[in-house]
Amino acid sequence: MNDRAGSPGASDLGELLTHDCVVSGVSVGAKKALFQQLAALAAERLGLAAKLVGQRLAAREKLGSTGFGGGIAIPHARIESLDRVRGMFVRLSQPVDFDAVDALPVDLVFLLLSPVDAGADHLKALARVSRLLRDRTLADKLRGAGSNDALFALLTGVENRDAA
Repeated sequence: MNDRAGSPGASDLGELLTHDCVVSGVSVGAKKALFQQLAALAAERLGLAAKLVGQRLAAREKLGSTGFGGGIAIPHARIESLDRVRGMFVRLSQPVDFDAVDALPVDLVFLLLSPVDAGADHLKALARVSRLLRDRTLADKLRGAGSNDALFALLTGVENRDAA
């Protein structure tokens, strides 16, 4: 399933991401508000407890910023009620300060939620998402995509099939 001719690992995100978990135009003023919005979206679209997700994201962030540079963050947490690793991608309408390693504000956010006992799977998913989003060309395409459908296609490698 991994198409090495396209973006490495892009098709793998289809295992983590469903179409309804790709959202653009989210407007928040700060990182705390972003985490609240992510928690609300996770509750609505993944059936999780918003308060729990918000608490876990905040607790993880206290260990160090999940903003890894270039306007991109991968907040992540472990949640007991999950049966597998799940993702959600959010493109913000305006960047927010995130205490990222390069001090740049963040506008592309990939939320990664994993079961508590998903040690290796969690780390593999985190590495996969990080590797994909470090691709500047892809990040630029994500910023310029005109719809959630286009974002989903970019993140799951659907565009590679059409480009081949």
